[in-house]
Amino acid sequence: MTVLADLDAEQRNAATTLRGPVCVMAGAGTGKTRVITRRIAHGVDTGAYSPNRMMAVTFTAKAAGEMRGRLRQLGVAGVSARTFHSAALAQLNFFWPQVSGGENAPSIIDNKVRLLAHATEGIGMSLSTPALRDIASEIEWRKVQMRTISQYAATGRSAAHLSTEAMTRVQHAYEKLKDERRQLDFEDVLLACAGMIEAEPRVAAAIREQYRHFTVDEYQDVSPLQHHLLKLWLGERRDICVVGDASQTIFSFAGADNRYLLDFGREYPDATVVKLERNYRSDGAILAVANDLMRGREGALTLVSAKPDSVATPTVTAYETEHDEAAGVALAIRKQIQQGISPASIAVLYRAQAQSAPLLQALAAQGIACTVMGGRRFFDIPEVRSAVLKLRGAAVAPNNHGFLPTVRTVLAEDGLTETPPEAGGALRDAWEARRALLRLAEEAPPTTTLSAFAEDLLARSKDQHEPVLQTVTLATLHAAKGLEWNHVHSVGWSEGLLPISYAQGFDAVDEERRLAYVGVTRAAQSLSLSWARGEGRQRRSPSRFLQEIGSRSLRAVGTAGRVAGASR
Repeated sequence: MTVLADLDAEQRNAATTLRGPVCVMAGAGTGKTRVITRRIAHGVDTGAYSPNRMMAVTFTAKAAGEMRGRLRQLGVAGVSARTFHSAALAQLNFFWPQVSGGENAPSIIDNKVRLLAHATEGIGMSLSTPALRDIASEIEWRKVQMRTISQYAATGRSAAHLSTEAMTRVQHAYEKLKDERRQLDFEDVLLACAGMIEAEPRVAAAIREQYRHFTVDEYQDVSPLQHHLLKLWLGERRDICVVGDASQTIFSFAGADNRYLLDFGREYPDATVVKLERNYRSDGAILAVANDLMRGREGALTLVSAKPDSVATPTVTAYETEHDEAAGVALAIRKQIQQGISPASIAVLYRAQAQSAPLLQALAAQGIACTVMGGRRFFDIPEVRSAVLKLRGAAVAPNNHGFLPTVRTVLAEDGLTETPPEAGGALRDAWEARRALLRLAEEAPPTTTLSAFAEDLLARSKDQHEPVLQTVTLATLHAAKGLEWNHVHSVGWSEGLLPISYAQGFDAVDEERRLAYVGVTRAAQSLSLSWARGEGRQRRSPSRFLQEIGSRSLRAVGTAGRVAGASR
């Protein structure tokens, strides 16, 4: 019962229901990862599950790695925690030689856009890289929807302003070139795995014998293709637990369909459905904003804070221009840091990546270091790569100075100073990166050797297990999903940005609402929303979402004129 000791009643109900179909409707901040891992650990402890016959499926390698780490902490080893693609690829590589007479599985394309460029050149078309990216996204959508090229053409969809006929020619050329090179793309991995299971009874039997119990996280993001593959993995078995939140469906453009989550009780009439609505992350005032946003939406949960009474009411600020908005946010962040708040606990969220430019400029002007999510990975930063190489070199050299002093010396020789540069920008970012490596060394167990530390850095790089930088985070709302910060500044709450201008129709606008909900629920202690009126033809009005939230949950902070220090 130790693994269940700190669960609330609803979490415990989900964690102790080990057999049959189970659906956990888990709102933001309600501890879904804890429930998933505790449920698996409890199943193993009680003998209901054999670890090597359990598959836990999620959507990112980072999430799968976190799940494996949590299970290790609970003393559970051997559970297959993978993404859909990782699991399917492993099965393809294992079974393909058996069903093809010893031939290895096709290789995986490393760059779909490059292959598309070659394919279009082969049929006499010259397209820009952005156009090729748009076509690649459409190909991905078609495949996860399990549609043929002709079925896709019948939908009337297209990309890059191509006609239906031209789009059909491009897709046929792409598939032909791929086949000639004996390659698969990312979506083909799932299609090929599903086709192999359907065509080869012995493969289906082996997989279903190996995996008896399934857990699927982020089930609101499942596509028709992933749902189909999951059903093939299951066969006649019914031991499946799905966890998700319909209010966080923000990848419909990529094929995600929350109907599989919402209709789980129809698919399995005897399913146990558990709702998790007690939020352990955010103050009640922040949850009031979130609940206002999603009120009346199908599948929406009403979040209740487990924290004491709220400290601060979320605010909304109107600025004249986006530069004023960026300067105002940067000034507010500087004041927070001066009050002793860690930069790592602060985030600025926005709808589109282009909105980061004035923010980066404004933060640099205030001498505030920041990290842009979706930019370079930590271990790809040149200063980090240089430091890791030098630490590995020091690990094999004669050394009588001890682990931590040697790390400090190597990093100092590589450019780490005692105090950070006064200015923001690249110099400050490099300093923060080197300082993060030193913090990892300082937090390592006392018995750690330099050699072990260097190996740990390589393992972290491979698993994308990046250290926390003492910097302010800048991220799109999509990239922020699954993360949390104590203090969130969310910018661009105006018509045309949130919802984005090309979101037309109820479903598209509702997806934008869910994006706003995701942004709001990232905040734990304080939430500041803002928007800019703009100038001339760029004049904007406040987002309809702000009007839906209203003054009951948001405190308006008026800002007239320009913000001192704002640039144009």
